[in-house]
Amino acid sequence: MNGADTAWILVATALVLFMTLPGLALFYGGLVRARNVLSVFMQCFAIAALMSVLWLIAGYTIAFGGDGPFWGGLDRLFLSGVDADTVRGTLPEVLFFAFQMTFAIITPALIVGAYVERIGFGFVLVFSGLWMLLVYAPVAHWVWGGGFLSDGGIFGAIGIRDFAGGVVVHETAGLASLVIAVVLGARRDKSKPPHNPGYVMLGAAMLWVGWFGFNAGSQLAADGGAAMALTVTHLSAAAASLSWAAWERIKYGKSSLIGLVTGTIAGLASITPASGFVGPVEALVIGTVAGVLCQEACSIIKNRLKIDDTLDVFAVHGVGGIFGTIMIAVFGVGSFTAQLGTLAIVGVFTLVATYVIVKIAALITPIRVSEEDEFTGLDLASHGERAYELNS
Repeated sequence: MNGADTAWILVATALVLFMTLPGLALFYGGLVRARNVLSVFMQCFAIAALMSVLWLIAGYTIAFGGDGPFWGGLDRLFLSGVDADTVRGTLPEVLFFAFQMTFAIITPALIVGAYVERIGFGFVLVFSGLWMLLVYAPVAHWVWGGGFLSDGGIFGAIGIRDFAGGVVVHETAGLASLVIAVVLGARRDKSKPPHNPGYVMLGAAMLWVGWFGFNAGSQLAADGGAAMALTVTHLSAAAASLSWAAWERIKYGKSSLIGLVTGTIAGLASITPASGFVGPVEALVIGTVAGVLCQEACSIIKNRLKIDDTLDVFAVHGVGGIFGTIMIAVFGVGSFTAQLGTLAIVGVFTLVATYVIVKIAALITPIRVSEEDEFTGLDLASHGERAYELNS
């Protein structure tokens, strides 16, 4: 057990939780209408609580309980056999458990952006719980837990290179968002703009800071690799913020605050898989391209495909994570076969499994609120509260 590594991952764990609460909650909450902001806060907070309990019960052992090809087994159910002195690498295993738990929290929370303003709260909980256990945890094992996509697996000695979650987090959440958005259908009223761009900026700023724990923490050590991961994460976010704003100005004549900070998130998602493998110059390239690529993906999903992925989860997180995963091979620090093969395998699995989970969850609890509740707003209809005394 290494004291410096332990101290850093304690901090990184707090930073990654900070990404969801309050970062993602504010980012998403500001993007919806005033009548739905509390429902977004409720969904993010409840998902954080539920995923924490489920990670203890079974999620951790599925992902990291052993080194089988497809799942980790049952040895770590309820964290069995782990106490304060149990070591994993140079860390207390209970800290490794907690760090990975924060990833299991934010991944289904990202999907919230696809279904805001029209989803049943009961469905959110049932779907998110099943999805984390049946999609996220197995994929985490395949890539990070010694499964069949990692080193020595089906792609040979050098398996998939996914430092902090381009495949495990962003591809899975992005594709799941597409599935649920298609099954759920569009909002009945998409006319009103985000109610609080200030919330969006504050949430994006918190995500940016928290992402240092997400990426640099994935080194699982306090060393030069963590320092480089932190640095390239910041540079990619900065470059994507600027390229998104510049491209928006070229297209529309103005650069918006919401566009600028959405570019930040695109840059962060895109550098995530590569952050342990590239340097500052490569990070600038990844971020600059991501700001334009993800912005165009938003337009394609909404305007051409007519899919109401409300807060652009697939276009920003899915496309960004996939792009960053491919760029690892482009820069020569990974195999094209492993990178593309893993994206394909995980992509097909996520699409099929998510569709099945959506259908199962819909049998348990209604997927969509009534037209009247959607008009009233989910804050009042689902939770009996309002954020503001406003008719908006």
